[in-house]
Amino acid sequence: MDNIVREDLKTFKSYSSARDEAKNGRIWLNANESPYDIELSDQTKINRYPDKQNSALVSKVAELFQIKSEQLLISRGSDEAIDLLVRLCCTAGKDNILICPPTYGMYSVSAKLQNAGIIQIPLKKNKGFQLDVEGILANQNNNIKIIFICSPNNPTGNSINKSDILKACEAYAGKSLVVVDEAYVDYADENSMAEYIDQYKNLVILRTFSKAYGLAGARIGFLIANPEIIQWMLKVIAPYPLSAIVTEYCLDALSAARLQLINAQRDITKTERLKLFNALKDLTWVKKIWPSDANYLLIETKNAQVIMRKCAEHGVVIREMFDKPGLENAIRISIGTPEQNQELINVLGEITS
Repeated sequence: MDNIVREDLKTFKSYSSARDEAKNGRIWLNANESPYDIELSDQTKINRYPDKQNSALVSKVAELFQIKSEQLLISRGSDEAIDLLVRLCCTAGKDNILICPPTYGMYSVSAKLQNAGIIQIPLKKNKGFQLDVEGILANQNNNIKIIFICSPNNPTGNSINKSDILKACEAYAGKSLVVVDEAYVDYADENSMAEYIDQYKNLVILRTFSKAYGLAGARIGFLIANPEIIQWMLKVIAPYPLSAIVTEYCLDALSAARLQLINAQRDITKTERLKLFNALKDLTWVKKIWPSDANYLLIETKNAQVIMRKCAEHGVVIREMFDKPGLENAIRISIGTPEQNQELINVLGEITS
């Protein structure tokens, strides 16, 4: 990390909160909190500041995903982790990130807010939206501090070849972080790349509870990386990023019974994904449906604006991809419940051109 972290942060002393300085005690008089408890119906007390990283939640997530607690950082969705990584590593006006469009837009947003440069190496559409490895490796001397790779990729839905990602890790060792955003990996047959964390010190994995786990409103994500990266992230994250209410709710939502339900719902989503693919592939206005490892389908159409308008007339909201390179006539459709998907099929089946 010595070659990756911003020079001006090398001697940075992070804000030391009252909770950081004293975690144990019987009478807490160090944080200017109200001494009067406010207990919610579930007995969660919210008059005290929460820990920066709730130990119970960290332990639960580490156990669930079979990683070490010291390799884990809990954040407010993976979006916060993206922003923190850019601010930690990219000096404004000097350093760059590398992205592979079409891909998730927050990588560019965070870079622009930090005034970091953005180098774009587009995915190879004719190769099923896989990495242009040669293009990525050719930029090793361009002050790239972070390479963002989304797998399964949003919006294309395909998983990126692991061997290609590992080539980037090897080539940029000691120079750049390779950040693999696995927001949708729960819907894929591929396993997480977290198994390579010990082998590749510059590999970072982003995960979230917003998708398959149904907790988008709770804003809980997490970052998996080697402990040195985690310690740097803890320096720049907010003093109290996780509310006590959300933390307790998340712990309840990760109970054994709830996880069993999540697994069943995930299986239904994968079945419905195939059902929707087969139902739409022969419609006259469909040019191509891209294979997906995520909970959505990318569809190349003859007239995307007509599709968007027809769906809107029936109260069905889908996503246009007009601003993505190579996807000027594409739409993205999330997989809903069986009933929602059937209604969508009925609406789209009425469109003839």
